[in-house]
Amino acid sequence: MDLIRCTSCFQHSPTLIAPTFRHRTTPKPNLTTISNNHATVSTTRMVVKARGGGAAEAETALVDKPKVLKRFQVSDGHPAPFGATIQDGGVNFAIYSANATSATLCLIALSDLQQNRVTEQIPLDPLANKTGDVWHVFLKGNFKDMLYGYIFDGEFSPEIGHYYDSSRILLDPYAKAVISRGEFGALGPEDNCWPQMAGMVPTSEDQFDWEGDLPLRHPGRDLIIYEMHVRGYTRHESSGTKFPGTYCGVVEKLDHLKELGVNCIELMPCHEFNELEYYSYNSVLGDYKLNFWGYSTINYFSPMIRYSSSGIRSCGRDAINEFKYLVKEAHKRGIEVIMDVVFNHTAEGNEKGLSVSFRGVDNCVYYMLAPKGEYYNYSGCGNTFNCNHPVVRQFILDCLRYWVAEMHVDGFRFDLASIMTRSSSLWDSVNVYGDPLEGDLITTGTPLSNPPLIDMMSNDPVLHGVKLIAEAWDAGGLYQVGRFPHWGVWSEWNGKYRDIVRQFIKGTDGLSGAFAECLCGSPNLYQKGGGKPWNSVNFICAHDGFTLADLVTYNNKHNLANGEDNNDGESHNYSWNCGQEGEFASISVKKLRKRQMRNFFLCLMVSQGVPMIHMGDEYGHTKGGNNNTYCHDNYINYFRWDKKEESASDLFRFFCLMTMFRRECESLGLNDFPTAERLQWHGHTPGKPDWSDTSRFVAFTLIDSVKGEIYVAFNTSHLPVTITLPDRPGYRWEPLVDTSKPAPFDFLSNEVPERDLAIKQYAHFLDANLYPMLSYSSIVLLLSPDENA
Repeated sequence: MDLIRCTSCFQHSPTLIAPTFRHRTTPKPNLTTISNNHATVSTTRMVVKARGGGAAEAETALVDKPKVLKRFQVSDGHPAPFGATIQDGGVNFAIYSANATSATLCLIALSDLQQNRVTEQIPLDPLANKTGDVWHVFLKGNFKDMLYGYIFDGEFSPEIGHYYDSSRILLDPYAKAVISRGEFGALGPEDNCWPQMAGMVPTSEDQFDWEGDLPLRHPGRDLIIYEMHVRGYTRHESSGTKFPGTYCGVVEKLDHLKELGVNCIELMPCHEFNELEYYSYNSVLGDYKLNFWGYSTINYFSPMIRYSSSGIRSCGRDAINEFKYLVKEAHKRGIEVIMDVVFNHTAEGNEKGLSVSFRGVDNCVYYMLAPKGEYYNYSGCGNTFNCNHPVVRQFILDCLRYWVAEMHVDGFRFDLASIMTRSSSLWDSVNVYGDPLEGDLITTGTPLSNPPLIDMMSNDPVLHGVKLIAEAWDAGGLYQVGRFPHWGVWSEWNGKYRDIVRQFIKGTDGLSGAFAECLCGSPNLYQKGGGKPWNSVNFICAHDGFTLADLVTYNNKHNLANGEDNNDGESHNYSWNCGQEGEFASISVKKLRKRQMRNFFLCLMVSQGVPMIHMGDEYGHTKGGNNNTYCHDNYINYFRWDKKEESASDLFRFFCLMTMFRRECESLGLNDFPTAERLQWHGHTPGKPDWSDTSRFVAFTLIDSVKGEIYVAFNTSHLPVTITLPDRPGYRWEPLVDTSKPAPFDFLSNEVPERDLAIKQYAHFLDANLYPMLSYSSIVLLLSPDENA
């Protein structure tokens, strides 16, 4: 997530490091008593209503008196494991809260949740139901369609970090499914954007047939990653799916990914989030802004319920199984599943945000706070998760283990991962390492060379072999690309690769040497620290920023559709419109744009490291120059299957053939950085590369045990050039790829009609060991025996 993307969160502070805090206000007097056979508790409920002209409005609403049911046997329970767990014919509930003075378990039937009623309340006795800082209780009874939450009481003192409020029912951070609304984008009762949420109580009926599914364990060097948004992938009517915009919808279209040649999907956030968080009228498009991307987590164990075709049916069990079904079906096709996870902040925002879970459970544990209770904001989204606190880092590890062991995911990409390397609130060496360190002056938020959380994840036996990918920067200015603590297992989104390749391909001077480093897997970043090429996840485009088509169509961002006067989004994109701004351009400009798109993708496929493709780039998806589409649940973000079909014989074909070529070549997925024994650099003449500031030409040959030898060249100058090829006695070079040619001659695969004739047209050049390259073009040649030698 690029840092500027969060500026539109209406409840979040735009301040980076200097937060403020809220003084407690007197509650409104419209309280309703909730009572049962155990206790009487006064409570009120917060309702956030949608307004037509702006952000959501908060007001207080009455809660009906609950039903009184005596159907549970109650006993003390156990402090472990955390969450709601089936044990001994019942359910054990355990939750950490060190600073609460009282705790109450609330049981809520699904029908009662929709009526804002609590079904049963069970106050917890601090003597019998608390061990250390863990509250617990064990229940036996009928839990069919039953949900749960907690009420915590304690001090409300923001100045020391406490936000206890006995009027709120809170989500258990360990809840395995979060239930509220059932339909994506639909308002709750009375236009409520934040209706009461509750966690699923597990039952013995929670079963799923994995059919013997096992981890695929693709080596990191062999991955071709596809960044995907679950809803956006099939929501457009042209998808023709039975369940558009859902996990099942993705399953219906998995064969597209198989055809494209990817073997790993990276799912944008699928943890439970509230898409109505930004809900407000957008006068530009005449619709409502939503949190479409999902980088604002409510609960880390629950899959996003409204991405399932079943919604809240069976209290979320069907949604859990639908996610598992997606993973199982992907594995059947040889495709791994990586989750994009957001452990840097939560949806609760800053001091003006709502208490949904973590804040009301134990605010000063889960969030990074300044000495007077203010929120540090290294995420740029209002709060910062206190990742290296002992309780929080164990929580994160438990979460990752759950998704690997129970949901069978293959890895994680960590949004703003540098926050996970910062010291926690109340940091001290005794707390972390067990003994004091001389000169220990580490303050909250200080980057750590050996972060305990990263150490735990890197060496955890359950996570062994799981892919771990860091977005190695944050909003506080910490940039760790090439320096993220990796323990030999982490990869990184290589933002430097993106920026250098974008500039070189569009013809920027002074980058030929840096571009060559990118082609080799960025050894300048990773080799010194013991890294490998697969530590670098290479990408040209991702969810935030221009699409590939827009990268070659727009010089400037065009974000007016976001309703923020084009003030949001990144202004420095290293893009080039090829001569005219916008989609309406001359034929010559459009041809150049297609050539540049092929150049970018060829570069991605021949670079050492792990390539990542962004959803829709395979057919040239455009967002109209909008580089910050976080708020659009519409055609801007939807994969256009009709456009993909139109591109089937053009750009999409090129993508498929290039991914196939990469998979076939032993030399394009090396486990170590290439050396002179395998790789040789060239200029316009063999063996004489030009690394000068004015050079816009880079070429190399690569020894390949399958293909023999490969010649790759990039001419990013505005001038054509005729190059001299390396002399290989007894062999001749034959063209395979030339991005300056129209389809299908851009990739001369065996099924191309008149392929032999197309090759013969270059015979007079190739006989002389020459090849003509047009401006802004790239080529791949293969060495084959010379029958005339």
